[in-house]
Amino acid sequence: MMALANDQRSELLRENDLLRGQAARAAELEGRLNDAVTELHTWDGAKATRLLDPREIKRSDYANRHESSFRLEDFEDLKREIKEAGGNIQPIKVRPIASPGDGPKYEIVFGHRRHEACLQLGLQVLAFVDNLDDRALFEEMERENRERADLSAWEQGVMYARALDRCLYPSLRQMASAIGVDPTNLSKALVLARLPQAVLQAFASPLDLQFRWSTAFKAAVESDPAGLEARAAEIAADRGTMSAKEIFARLTSPQAAMRAPSHPSIQTFEKAGTTIATMKVDGEARPSIRIHVGLTAARQLELARLLKQFVAEG
Repeated sequence: MMALANDQRSELLRENDLLRGQAARAAELEGRLNDAVTELHTWDGAKATRLLDPREIKRSDYANRHESSFRLEDFEDLKREIKEAGGNIQPIKVRPIASPGDGPKYEIVFGHRRHEACLQLGLQVLAFVDNLDDRALFEEMERENRERADLSAWEQGVMYARALDRCLYPSLRQMASAIGVDPTNLSKALVLARLPQAVLQAFASPLDLQFRWSTAFKAAVESDPAGLEARAAEIAADRGTMSAKEIFARLTSPQAAMRAPSHPSIQTFEKAGTTIATMKVDGEARPSIRIHVGLTAARQLELARLLKQFVAEG
């Protein structure tokens, strides 16, 4: 009987050990499950990325990138980085097109430069896909571009103008409030975006336009639109090596345009292959004339008479 009791006691101890082991494993599994649930919560709202054919993606209707921005050195640097990495490491964002038909299947929310780089390189583009309405698309595009701080003043203005023209917001002030932009800065960008096409063509690229020029441009558009466009056409026809700042001064200051020499800064007057006189015009449009041959007293008097008449008529 004692032996039987010892055997039963041993069996109970083994069962207790087994139960304690199972309880410990259950506690471990519960802890791992809690950790997994906690990690899953950190991904709430996250969007999975996927590789897309860039040919199936179109530029947004609110796209603000001017085509000349894809010819700048920094775009070439971006394209080189993407090529070396085998693709864009930072995803772009797109939204599906409701009824694509035979056309593109997606529209860019943000990431036009990365998309263009992959398109030129023949690489698939890494992208988030999200369903957004027009206003949400515009606000995400504007926020992402502003944070990257690489949009020109004119490109920002184009984006704002399209949003207002498409009635995404009832007023400029409400749009400024929605996207967190100072209404004054927004207004300056809009002035540049709504400049006449002739004025934009006076510059080598509209990307050259500066925020600080908006006040002068607005005054010129309101006070002398015809004169502004006429000056712009003259500059576009013969821009030469003029800088963007010089073009801006010519456009917005009629006085500066009148003073600016329309002929070469130095003119030479010859007779029978011999230089008789030269006229040089300085940066203030002040001419100086030098006679390279001797003049008789009569010719000197005649020259003086001509100068006196010229001064009197001026």
